[in-house]
Amino acid sequence: MTTSWKSLGTSSNIAPKLFDLVQQAEAEACEEFRQVAEIVKVNQLRVLNAFQRAGITEYHLRDGTGYGYGDLGREGLEEVYASAFDAEAALVRAQIVSGTHAITLGLTALLNTGDELLSVTGRPYDTLARIIGISRESGRSLKKQGIVYKEVPLTEEGLPDYKKIKESITDKTRLVLIQRSRGYSWRNSLSIKEIERLISFIKNLNPSIICFVDNCYGEFVEDREPTYVGADLIAGSLIKNPGGGLAPAGGYLAGNKDLVAEVADRLFAPGLGNKIGTNLGVGRLFYQGFFIAPTVVGEAVKGAIVASRFFSLLGFETSPAPGSPRTDIVQAIKLNSPEGILAFCKGIQAASPVDCRATPEPGFLPGYQDPIIMAAGTFVQGASIELTADAPIRPPYIVYLQGGLSYAHTLYGLLRAAQEMLNGGLIL
Repeated sequence: MTTSWKSLGTSSNIAPKLFDLVQQAEAEACEEFRQVAEIVKVNQLRVLNAFQRAGITEYHLRDGTGYGYGDLGREGLEEVYASAFDAEAALVRAQIVSGTHAITLGLTALLNTGDELLSVTGRPYDTLARIIGISRESGRSLKKQGIVYKEVPLTEEGLPDYKKIKESITDKTRLVLIQRSRGYSWRNSLSIKEIERLISFIKNLNPSIICFVDNCYGEFVEDREPTYVGADLIAGSLIKNPGGGLAPAGGYLAGNKDLVAEVADRLFAPGLGNKIGTNLGVGRLFYQGFFIAPTVVGEAVKGAIVASRFFSLLGFETSPAPGSPRTDIVQAIKLNSPEGILAFCKGIQAASPVDCRATPEPGFLPGYQDPIIMAAGTFVQGASIELTADAPIRPPYIVYLQGGLSYAHTLYGLLRAAQEMLNGGLIL
């Protein structure tokens, strides 16, 4: 006798009506799933080709020691990243601890006193805002180092404001920062097509301006990356999309070889740069994680698609809305109350393979202005390619869902989150 998924779920005290709604959401998403499958195939072949062009062998899976001089594993990995991202060079290191760290390295390596930094996608997210010096300024912020910061908010439609961007660029503008993902904001993430238009616009005004894209949450969601459309430099985290759920730490930057070399000098020491440093026993996981990343990202995107439809059916506003294009793995759901956020995160945590008995509570985290709640029963701490949810406790009480190593796990997480809200009288 075959055991049905629904019967297993109802034995876990999940209301049958929630199963019916999630199955309806799945049925409505068939065309979107087909599109995701096509993108996965394109990206998987692109990554495979990168491995083969680099001639990766079993020897490359071994890590060096000490200084890391002549570490073929490190060099091969960076060649694979550069090839897959159509970049001249890449820096892929365990010593880069987060996406924010990777972006900070890029900014501090490339900006000098008197230079202007222009954010053309509005206010950066909380942790980066503090590094720049526009939110609870730190002693080593960019502003304290004499770097001028300006920003141009997005339009009401969530698109770059080209008129104001043109007005804001001066002969001192050294670097333009483009944030691909939404951060903790209620806006669409930027598509590669829009990023292409934006970079072309900026380069037509001044070809020497560095276009630096924060690529966090976006890798492999579309069939191109920002470096395919003119970005000089991109940065991201290996415990997000490109690590494929296997990388236990790390970050990357990729793009113009001279810019990457400057960042490597900043990370290590001038003159040493990318010629030193080992990945300390995790190189094989970096390789394998990157290889499976297109498939893992596809699973996460499918989960986000169903989350949008499922919670829309439950009466909540979602972004991206059902049927909208996807350019990152983040799904925002407006839950309208702190109680809704707490219940949702409690359900995601309860559906986790690790720390399922924990109950997430809001708290203040370094770099954030508001209390933050995080549901993250992950194998790697903070890995948002695994099924996670987080939210600042502030109106209009939006929770941000991302990741999911397997689509089936995400479905169960959504059901548990909805059930917790149902138990609290937050869903009728």
